[in-house]
Amino acid sequence: MAKMLSRVAPWLASRKDGAAPGVAVRTLGGSDTSQLMDLARQDAVANVFILSHLAIAGSAAPTTGGASILGVFDGGTLLGACWAGANLVPVQLDPELAGTVAASAHRSGRRYASIFGPADTVLALYAGLERFGQSAHEIRSDQPLMTIAGPPAVAPDEHLGFGQLADFDRILPACAAMFEEEVGYSPFLGGREYYSRRVKGLIRAGHSMVHLDASGEVVFKAELGAVTPEVTQVQGVWMNPEYRGQGLSAGYMAAVVGLAQNLAPVTSLYVNNFNTRARATYERVGFRQVGTFATVLF
Repeated sequence: MAKMLSRVAPWLASRKDGAAPGVAVRTLGGSDTSQLMDLARQDAVANVFILSHLAIAGSAAPTTGGASILGVFDGGTLLGACWAGANLVPVQLDPELAGTVAASAHRSGRRYASIFGPADTVLALYAGLERFGQSAHEIRSDQPLMTIAGPPAVAPDEHLGFGQLADFDRILPACAAMFEEEVGYSPFLGGREYYSRRVKGLIRAGHSMVHLDASGEVVFKAELGAVTPEVTQVQGVWMNPEYRGQGLSAGYMAAVVGLAQNLAPVTSLYVNNFNTRARATYERVGFRQVGTFATVLF
């Protein structure tokens, strides 16, 4: 991080929150929805998270759950934005404006579970928060952002289908196992209710995909964490350890693409650069890198 800090330090909080003359940060309201939508549409893949939120909520105003969107303005022009809920998610935010946003996010008093999005901006946001004493549990600075449009390059596994609420008690433990493998702790640490609601919500929305074996155990599962008419983003890819190493992943991922493309023409995901097996599988299916994300876990 030393190199990144030296590069971004001149515009962090020690320099009036990094704000250039005429630039200000404020929480967006309903009247800002159109500007935010136009901003996010500049990159429909990188910004699928916020575009999915806007498609559901219909507004840039703060949510009933307490999440808000910080906007960086030069006069009346929205230069960039950042979702501030359980996570920080930048939207077309220039890294040179990240110090200003980090200062505002810190002043809110909220603790964030992660920052994710385009790598340069994520690392700049973290550098800003680090100046206020917030330390990361883990920094994943190189996560290829990949997409596929059109049919997959391998045959899909036809066993994969959309998850059903009747199978919730089978799907939830698989989701929890994936989460713990990915981030290193159980999603149930603060109680089961929130995570259970999240998994049920994905099933109800038709965004959960799963294959159960003859005994009812999950063989493979994945979810669409964000969905717009243009792009879906795959998350939570998990194979039961008993079925790993059998060459099944590519067929399942091809099936994920086929199901996702019923909802939007472009399927996206991001993956840790060090996960060479997963990257090779995605490339075999037909995914190609279009950018680089980073994730900071607190």
